Order: sequence, then structure tokens, then C-alpha cells
Amino acid sequence: MNDHVFAEFGPFFASETHAAGASVDGPWSTLAAALANPQRIDGRVERVQTALGAGAASNVSLRVAASVTHLGLVARLLAPALAAAVTNTHLSPDPADIWWQDHLGGPFPLSVATVDAEPAADGELPSAVDALTALFDTSYSVGPRVLGGNVASAINSAARMIGTARPELADSARRHADLFLAHPDVEGGHLRAGPSFRRRSCCLIYQVSGDRTAVCGDCVLTYG
Repeated sequence: MNDHVFAEFGPFFASETHAAGASVDGPWSTLAAALANPQRIDGRVERVQTALGAGAASNVSLRVAASVTHLGLVARLLAPALAAAVTNTHLSPDPADIWWQDHLGGPFPLSVATVDAEPAADGELPSAVDALTALFDTSYSVGPRVLGGNVASAINSAARMIGTARPELADSARRHADLFLAHPDVEGGHLRAGPSFRRRSCCLIYQVSGDRTAVCGDCVLTYG
């Protein structure tokens, strides 16, 4: 495995790399293994539910915890994917080539296989993100609009962080983000990256407190 790439853009971007086809070794596991055994994702959702409920999972609905879990996972995957597009780095989008360590409390350790093949078409979501989103839709009934909003929010946030860290890459980051945002499964392709970005759905985090003003800065429920 190699040192972190993209760390200059922030902790959600930092990723180790490994050769495609390399054998995974503990404490790492592949994202494909988690997708094939949904109990692993269930366990993460339950831990998030407990954390959001200040130690009492019953204080937070499973659907809310699932949405917050999905947002955290796709944000961690999409940040290096966008950085790779901006820097013309070829990383595999395949869940079998993505290794992770299932930690809470910040960006979890991530390693992605480098590939020699041409990257996916501009704006094509990584298959790992597609697979996770489908799982959260079918298993937790979060709904495609909320899940698409989570993906859109993660993409816009990643573009903003790249532009903050490297201002000369800001325009490129927004262009590549817009290609992802144009995907029909991402808020219907109606949104564009930038300071005025506002998702058309809520990640449901406000339901933890019951206060509709306790929302993220890009939320459709933002007041003012």
C-alpha cells in the first residue's frame, strides 16, 4: 500500500492506494464484502443511531440514522473520486477494489485500487456509490430523493473543499462536480455546484432534535 493521496484537500479525501487485485488483509475489508453481507451495514447504522441518540438508539428513528450513515459513507467515497477526476488520477470505482475500516467518529480509513484503464465517463457515479445508495433505499426506505440529495451534498462539499485548498483548481472542481450533479439519480440532475448550492431534500438530521431550524447549511429547509 502507498501513502495517502489527496490529503492536501482534507481528511475526507485522504486515501491510501493499492494494486488492483491485491489481497485484502486485516484490519481492512472490501466494500464489496459489506454490500454482500448487509448485516455489516446494519451494524454501522445501529451504531450511528446510538451515537445520534446520545447513547440511546430508541431516541432516533432507524430511517434517520440510515440517511446520516449513507451521507457519511458516500461523502467519504465521493471526495477522493472527485479529486481523482480533477487531477486525472485513475482509481477503480468497483466495490471489490475499495478497502475500508469500519470506524465511526470521522473519516474512516480508505484505500482504493489504482488502475491503468481509462477512467469512467465524466459524470458517471462510482459503482460503489450506486450500490450503497440502492442498498439504503431497499433496506431502510430512506427514499431516492433523500439519498440523491445526500449524494449531491457530498459532491458539492467536496468541490468546495478542493477549491479552498487549491484555488487554482476551483473551476475544474466545480465543472467535474456539475457533471456528477447532472446524473439523473442525483436530485434529478437539476443542481449545480457553487456557493448558491442548496439541495432539494433534507438528510433528516433535524429529526434528531425535532427542531426544523437545526439543519445543514445546504438544506432545503434552510431559513433566511
